[in-house]
Amino acid sequence: MDKILSFMHEDLIKLDEVIRQDLNSNIPLIRQISEYIIAGGGKRIRPLICLLCGRIAGLVDGAAAVQTDQTHASGNLLHKMAAMVEYIHTATLLHDDVVDESNLRRGRKTANAVFGNAASVLVGDFIYTRAFQMMVEADSLRLLKVMADSTNKISEGEVLQLLNIGRLDLTEAEYFEVIKHKTATLFEASARVAAIVANSSEDVENCLSNYAINLGNAFQVVDDILDYSGNTEVMGKNIGDDLRDGKITLPLIYLLEQNQNIEQIKDAIEKPNKTNVKNLIKLINNSDAISYCKKIAEYFVLKAKEALNSFPDSEYKIAMLELAQVSISRLR
Repeated sequence: MDKILSFMHEDLIKLDEVIRQDLNSNIPLIRQISEYIIAGGGKRIRPLICLLCGRIAGLVDGAAAVQTDQTHASGNLLHKMAAMVEYIHTATLLHDDVVDESNLRRGRKTANAVFGNAASVLVGDFIYTRAFQMMVEADSLRLLKVMADSTNKISEGEVLQLLNIGRLDLTEAEYFEVIKHKTATLFEASARVAAIVANSSEDVENCLSNYAINLGNAFQVVDDILDYSGNTEVMGKNIGDDLRDGKITLPLIYLLEQNQNIEQIKDAIEKPNKTNVKNLIKLINNSDAISYCKKIAEYFVLKAKEALNSFPDSEYKIAMLELAQVSISRLR
């Protein structure tokens, strides 16, 4: 990942400038919480995908398909849209942490733990609506439709996940429907937005979209594996949080479909005390659930790489292939 970040350093510096500039507000509490979130960092995978897809599609600074006075004033349109994607993601995280009552993200206290639920929800709304203001600046109805449809799907995914809490009969198909809405959709939107800004052909846009969808699926499956097999220091959140919240993810679904330890799993979901959660995490790690899930993640990585076959060799293609590999290498 460090190699990719180094290669994209100039683009990421511009991205950070846009993020800080456009998130500014005259209201002190909004500035305070926004700065707290920005300072928290994060992988910024989604805006990175937007930047890489724009570059591999041939976009160079100042060469956006549509440029307006507003976008000239705040930098290249590609960086603007990459920042917009990050805003959407950040707003969903703020709301997620309130819903999940989370107190740790990226290795430090969540915004709701520091500033309270009400402030986090309202500032999340501010960031969300600021993202739509930025979309309008692109002066593209198609781009606006892509993002409107995507944010709607993300909301559906959050509701689906809520409805699935504690469901021991959840199937793999239902699980993948949730992660498609909740995670892969914004990955896909990041790629499509870049293709639109670059005025790409339909074939190019679809290839980039397929790359991003599969990459999003891979990242989410790996995240769900790490919730059982990772560690708090590396992940920046508490291990077993999904289990404590009653979220049934792929490792647990696999175990249930094998009809193994049903009562122990049921106890851990219905009574998520420290002992039950710890024992179930141990149970999953001692089974072949993790290796099964890893194979699925590897499949998505392979499909993401294959989506780039039609692009000529370039430094950007190499970076995108490496990014796909990074998603799975987090398990080592």
